[in-house]
Amino acid sequence: MPRKIRQLKQDLRRAGYRQLPGRGKGDHTWWEHPAAPDYPINLDERDGNDAQPYQERQVRDAIRAARIAEEAEEQ
Repeated sequence: MPRKIRQLKQDLRRAGYRQLPGRGKGDHTWWEHPAAPDYPINLDERDGNDAQPYQERQVRDAIRAARIAEEAEEQ
């Protein structure tokens, strides 16, 4: 069973991403991580909708990029 959009948003919050206020129109939300500002992510569905495979991939890749950026800052 596919995950819900709200679960993807929770994953982003846990990884340190924050939703950008004033960005996005309608159901679109933009997310950015302070350590990886060049890797923003856009989610375009309502919280209760099933996530598409490409959206799950985007979130997974964005979280991975944020972790790499955080590790680079620590060194």
